[in-house]
Amino acid sequence: MTLSYLKTRSFRTLLATAVLTVVAAGASAQQTQLNPQAKRISDEAIHADLESYEATQGRIQALNDGGRPIRDYHLSKAQCWLDVSFHEYTRNDRSAFPQEALTESEKLIVDMENGVSPIPTDTPLVNDAKFLRGDLWERLKVIHGTPGFACASQKVACGEVELVHAGNEFNQQQWRHSKPYIQIAEDLVNEAEEAARLCGVGPAAPVAIGPLIANVLFEFDRNGRKDIRAYSLESVDRALATIANEKRELAGVALVGHADRMQGKGFDYNQALSERRAETVREVLISKGVPADKIRFEYRGDTMQVQQCEGVKPRAALLECLLPNRRVEVRFELAQ
Repeated sequence: MTLSYLKTRSFRTLLATAVLTVVAAGASAQQTQLNPQAKRISDEAIHADLESYEATQGRIQALNDGGRPIRDYHLSKAQCWLDVSFHEYTRNDRSAFPQEALTESEKLIVDMENGVSPIPTDTPLVNDAKFLRGDLWERLKVIHGTPGFACASQKVACGEVELVHAGNEFNQQQWRHSKPYIQIAEDLVNEAEEAARLCGVGPAAPVAIGPLIANVLFEFDRNGRKDIRAYSLESVDRALATIANEKRELAGVALVGHADRMQGKGFDYNQALSERRAETVREVLISKGVPADKIRFEYRGDTMQVQQCEGVKPRAALLECLLPNRRVEVRFELAQ
């Protein structure tokens, strides 16, 4: 497996005329500074920044060549910070995000180069990025410290960085621009959980670190089967397929119904709406072959919002932003 950043076509294209900068002895303690956005108007300025990116990539490559594996949490995180910095730089992000993300990458590189141990695992919300999807942050946190973390560390690291990336995009251009990065982060969380669950064991005897989780999403103020976002049911099908492929025994399924924070009809209405959604998903699971006696459900109304969407307008955009709150969380519990 090669470093993902080196495989990025736009990166290679933009660096076609750049010269690799060899980092001199002692330079690792210095912070790389990109040209301010206002000065990125000449070939010389852009060329200098691209050389900085190339040099930073070279340092990551040197750490890898020196024996630190790509799957290492801190090497992966340095790579992902570099990736998102360069991505936003090429999109002409006028904020401090490209510089601050690059700095986070470099901090980790310096610690690895100097043999610091332990290296911090915190993930700062650089450029005052919005904290989004607390549920995804919590799922990543659970994987830290588990036996499967060694296999999932690359996905965990990049999932954390992509959540910050999404929060920065939310601040810059609101929900429509953050949504793709939220989806990337959610995919990484799912992949991390799977990698952790299967870590160090053969396919005939996987060990679960926790339940498989899927979220079924509903249209605003709706609770019928036809009101489910079709693509969200794919997460249920993937979980059931995983259970079958791993030859696992399903111990039970816990459903938790939710509603978004729009309380036009009141708290009690949202409570009942979240209950009806849970009942609908229960019927969907039964139709897919899940035994009814293994399913239990509860409902929380609008008391557990995973996405706040403050300041999002107009109403149509707000309702779309709040979609992750209109969910039924499906937790497939596996027998040990």
